[in-house]
Amino acid sequence: MPDPMLLVIEDDQNLAKLLEYNLERAGFTCHIAGSGEIGIEQLSRKSFDLVLLDIMLPGIDGFEVCRKIRQHQLYKDIPIIMLTAKGEEIDRILGFELGIDDYVVKPFSPRELTLRIRAILKRDRRQGGKTQEVLKAGDLEVDLTRHIATLEGKELVLTLMEFKLLVALIKRKGDALSREMLLSDVWDVDKSINTRTIDTHITRIREKLGDTGQMIKTVRGLGYKLEEKESESHAG
Repeated sequence: MPDPMLLVIEDDQNLAKLLEYNLERAGFTCHIAGSGEIGIEQLSRKSFDLVLLDIMLPGIDGFEVCRKIRQHQLYKDIPIIMLTAKGEEIDRILGFELGIDDYVVKPFSPRELTLRIRAILKRDRRQGGKTQEVLKAGDLEVDLTRHIATLEGKELVLTLMEFKLLVALIKRKGDALSREMLLSDVWDVDKSINTRTIDTHITRIREKLGDTGQMIKTVRGLGYKLEEKESESHAG
């Protein structure tokens, strides 16, 4: 199997070289882009397994790069880890709302970054050997071992956060879950933060589920719950 190919979008040349050195020692192949524009151009030319994306970039910033990636049909589902020197909660929230998979606050250890990258890549490459755990709700199935969700047998294309949110809902189907509870479970973010992050991702999940998205109910003033379609028919 070839080494995973990473695109590092970072304008600090010293940091970019350090990242390249450590990540290639860890078994990855790296391509460096010094700006968001160059990064987008490289994405259109090569097939990458993951993007490391700095927020503070010349020209278009990391948030805009992330937005462009998520809107592009060919590489909208590529995992993104955002690098930020700020470490502020609002930056992380905005990043997750735009569809990043993880974030790392500078300064960070190369080992920590390597472990986070491998954890994200593993979800697509996890092999058998463990007991399969599948959660079901109507025609929707979530395979926790293989880290895939299917609807009527067809695999859904979900970001890591969408997948984790769907798992949280289906694990406790029928229960009303607050936005704060979901935010804490899925993003490990301070519960006191008021954000529309959950609403944004629920909207995307519903769109991807089509008619089945109606199983995800809005609980006014609280959050959401997932109910199987069969329960709707009994409601009369």
